[in-house]
Amino acid sequence: MILTSFLFVAMTGIVRHLGSDMPAMEAAFIRYFLGCLLIAPLFFKNRPKKFEPGILKLYGIRGFVHGIGVILWFYAMARIPIAEVTAIGYVAPIFVTLGAAIFLGEKLRIRRIMGVGCGFVGALIILRPGFQDVNLGQLAQLCATPLFACSFLIAKRLTDTQNPSFIVGMLSIGCTITLLPGAIYQWRTPTAEEIGWLSLTAVFATIGHVTLTKAFQAAPITVTQPLGFLQLVWAALLGILVFNEALDPFVFAGGGLIIAATTYISHREMQASRDTARLEKARLSEL
Repeated sequence: MILTSFLFVAMTGIVRHLGSDMPAMEAAFIRYFLGCLLIAPLFFKNRPKKFEPGILKLYGIRGFVHGIGVILWFYAMARIPIAEVTAIGYVAPIFVTLGAAIFLGEKLRIRRIMGVGCGFVGALIILRPGFQDVNLGQLAQLCATPLFACSFLIAKRLTDTQNPSFIVGMLSIGCTITLLPGAIYQWRTPTAEEIGWLSLTAVFATIGHVTLTKAFQAAPITVTQPLGFLQLVWAALLGILVFNEALDPFVFAGGGLIIAATTYISHREMQASRDTARLEKARLSEL
């Protein structure tokens, strides 16, 4: 998980370096197209022999939703500090919790509601509406967050029956198709340097998804998620040392509150799943 946080920050640093010279849709399209090429060997090796009814529809919805989120993320990344993009992105688990309650029928108890509320307060501390102008970069990242949460919920459903490598491959294909029309519309011929940098983003992102999956396989989410929050520290250091971005205490204060809220929510979800498993085991033993 620590390696994952390094890889994702390296990817965001490259996108920040490219800036706003290249249209967000084009940059995102190139990144995912290259990602398709990287994941292709594992994708074909682990493809299922047949699909369950509705699975391809889920893949299509996820590719579209995630693709739109990626456009917004690329747009935000070129316009606001790296640490701020990262901190706002931590709101995603809160949207996942709300989405699971609305769409998957999971119970939203008072403690989880309190955790969600604290997370949104953290987001307000970062954005500070009324005290500063909320710019387009912040709004873009804020809009991207629930889209990524939706993508995560669909991925969670897919992992019940699908191979992780195939899921990543289908996401890359779906995002590439979603981004293609906008990339064609805004296309300008990229330089060799830009292609090189975007190739690196594809490498870092693809390896990052693999290490993230390995982390989830190796330890409970309550152990891995707090380590993932180190990404905010690396993002802040990268912004300060490489891009001369000022250290905003409000970003760290709000990010810290969001981290506390999402960690608590994860802990409660893990505890609830253990309680459910214990009750099910007791019921079976009585039978």
